[in-house]
Amino acid sequence: MLYLESALAAIFPMLVYLILIWRYDRYDREPFWLVLQNYLWGGLGAIFFAIIGSSLVYYILSFFIPNQVQLERTEVILVAPFVEEITKGLFLLIVFRNKKFDNATDGIVYGGAIGLGFGMTENFLYFIAYGGASFPAWITIVTVRTLFSGIMHCAATAIFGAFLGYSKFKNIFYKIIFPPIGIFIAMFIHFAWNYSVSFESTTLIGFIFVFFTVIIFVIVFSVAIFSEKRIIYQELLEEAMNGLIPAVHLDILNSSKRNKSGWVDESVRKLYIRAATTLAFRKMELKSSTGSSRRFYEKDVEYYRSFIQNLLAQSQMK
Repeated sequence: MLYLESALAAIFPMLVYLILIWRYDRYDREPFWLVLQNYLWGGLGAIFFAIIGSSLVYYILSFFIPNQVQLERTEVILVAPFVEEITKGLFLLIVFRNKKFDNATDGIVYGGAIGLGFGMTENFLYFIAYGGASFPAWITIVTVRTLFSGIMHCAATAIFGAFLGYSKFKNIFYKIIFPPIGIFIAMFIHFAWNYSVSFESTTLIGFIFVFFTVIIFVIVFSVAIFSEKRIIYQELLEEAMNGLIPAVHLDILNSSKRNKSGWVDESVRKLYIRAATTLAFRKMELKSSTGSSRRFYEKDVEYYRSFIQNLLAQSQMK
């Protein structure tokens, strides 16, 4: 059994994917510790409950499907997508309540992290199962699951996260309709992959399907990030007009220029960027909040306005 090799082959690629997704969220990057929590849930909690759930459903179905081959195929094609997307998505519903879960981009990052964690553990189990086979067979399963299965889990749960995040600060219609649509799409992506690779004649279709799923995932992720860029500009425009931030900073704070030195005192640049970005999102969130959440965002808006004012004043005194 290739235990060490299987562990490295399962962990390393998924962590690389995780870091790439986390860094791609360039305007309002989530705390890595929280992203890692989602990743670990996918790799430990979601897997644990998925095994229990799938075993229970498998046991019930065995009374209705006596043929062992049909039973196992039903479990892979129908049961796994249903159970696994639910167990992966459970933690997203918890993180959804976190104040750092702001929009569709955050949902993509957190959901993608859960999917990658799930893919890591599932891949490891497959890799050690093939560890006793020939080395070429082991390499084949590692390649296929790293390039397709793991990414499928990532994209499916990320799509659910995107629908959750998009609905968070929308009206009740979006809150009721979008999450079920998101989980259904996640289950369909999972189902389509499992179905296609269950038959030799359709395996190539499965590879093509995942390839285009990844393209759509990247497009959705890019659109969500562009939406963040627009939010930063629109919400800080008022602050520039009121003199809180210099007007020349407006086009810098929502672009890659903000990562360059020279446009503001270097000792405060990173703090300034983080505070201005948070202020923009808090203002956006305030518009759709009620009750205790509204009071929280009102206090945060005032806090970050005061913080930015003092920060810029201190930098000018140097």
